[in-house]
Amino acid sequence: MSAPTLDPLTAKLENDSLSVQEKIAGLHALVKSAQTGMLTTHGADGHLHSRAMIPTSPFDDTQLTLVFIANNVTAKFDEIKNDAHVNVSFCDINSTSWASYSGTAKISQDKELIRKHFSSSLAAYFGDLKDGVHKGDAEDPRVSVIEVVPSNIRYFVATKGAVKRAADVAYSAATGKTAGPGELRTITEAEIQLTQKLRTN
Repeated sequence: MSAPTLDPLTAKLENDSLSVQEKIAGLHALVKSAQTGMLTTHGADGHLHSRAMIPTSPFDDTQLTLVFIANNVTAKFDEIKNDAHVNVSFCDINSTSWASYSGTAKISQDKELIRKHFSSSLAAYFGDLKDGVHKGDAEDPRVSVIEVVPSNIRYFVATKGAVKRAADVAYSAATGKTAGPGELRTITEAEIQLTQKLRTN
């Protein structure tokens, strides 16, 4: 008889039966619902710093790279240059579903890439400095792209509504059982690499 796992919650929630495409579809739906992510970077002093960022929408059903438009004079750019390892997390507070992307960040000022992802609403985050150069548009030299290339993506999808989740937790606490309010899903590095390779072929 095998020894019981000391982490029965993860063992119960883990779902390894889905295809990569099914996992990506669930991830995209979660990120779309959450809208805003927290980009975490490493400072030169070793401290972690997080800030809210809104990714641009994926352009196809297999895209796993997160793309952000950001001001390159802000501290996060220095931190990425110091250490490109980052994390981006999302949480849908209505459902408690969440996602965590671990990967590396790449900075680009490629104008074609910027124009592809820039939208007029982003101008509000830059402002027009009225100097004819820093106009808060796609041609503004402050505007850059941060691409987060994931090496591992892990996310949780709630499969029960708020009332059933609360009842499940209460019942499990009273009976000594483990609650099962949803599914944990992992998109592995190998799956990410394969999917992104197919996108470029």
